[in-house]
Amino acid sequence: MNPVALHLGWLLATPTPLEVDPNTVTPGVVGFFAIALVGVATVLLGMDMVRRIRRTTYREEIKARLAIEIAERDGTTKPE
Repeated sequence: MNPVALHLGWLLATPTPLEVDPNTVTPGVVGFFAIALVGVATVLLGMDMVRRIRRTTYREEIKARLAIEIAERDGTTKPE
């Protein structure tokens, strides 16, 4: 038999199910902290995204204002 199949055969074997009471199984403290970490990371990423979008919007507004000022200074027509 193939040596790889022998080594990976235990992955394909069906384990015997354990008798577990579904009312006593909880994620516990580790599960709480994992979900809390995901929530905090989501909020921080959202705040960072809003900051970056706002910065990009301000840059575009400043570029437009500068283009109008340069056009007025040089006596040309306003760019559109």
